[in-house]
Amino acid sequence: MPENATDRADETEPAHEPERKNETKRTDEKETEHAGGTGASGTPTPPGSRVLDPRSLRALAHPLRIQMLRALRHHGPATASRLAERLGESSGATSYHLRQLAAHGFVEDAPELGKGRERWWKASQQGTCFDVSLHKNPDPEVQGAVEVFLHEIANIHTQELNTYLGTRHQFDEVWQDSSDMSDFTLHLSPKRAHELNTKIHDLIEEYRVHADPEGTQTQRIRMHLHAFPQDGVN
Repeated sequence: MPENATDRADETEPAHEPERKNETKRTDEKETEHAGGTGASGTPTPPGSRVLDPRSLRALAHPLRIQMLRALRHHGPATASRLAERLGESSGATSYHLRQLAAHGFVEDAPELGKGRERWWKASQQGTCFDVSLHKNPDPEVQGAVEVFLHEIANIHTQELNTYLGTRHQFDEVWQDSSDMSDFTLHLSPKRAHELNTKIHDLIEEYRVHADPEGTQTQRIRMHLHAFPQDGVN
């Protein structure tokens, strides 16, 4: 990433725990979050993603549950104890929230990995999409869940970007030139803003479908899309 980049602020950076130069890459990672940035802008739903409704949103809208689901999607199956260690929580808390996630179809057993009484869990879907109709739901509980969910996704995006910035020197130099941190100011109508978001999502999906074969020259790439109006700007 050029040191003198102007008005460029990365949204294509691999902002996650870095996969080191010689580390084997996971083959099951297709994590997708949509909330207007986590799939909320009426854009097409990516394959393998779950569209949230009021009931499932209320079940998911807890910071620890969102973090746990992300960890299962990002790092693969785990036990309650392993998740507790990764997230700095108690195994009792992760066990309870895993059962709640399972009750609403977000996670499921991975019996092929269990040994003895050890219980492994895996994500049931690799993405979550936020239905824009949830913004208009009159139920105060739903609106409270909307706020928790959107703010937690924003926190995760910030964490991922900060992780990348703190570890970017661990990647080969070529990745410095292939990452990006950009921001732009446009003057658009709601219709054209929606059109732009849809085109960006379609382009990302094209690259997902035609992804490079996994190997030593590829890395998991995280992209964050934020598009929103600013008060006082006409």
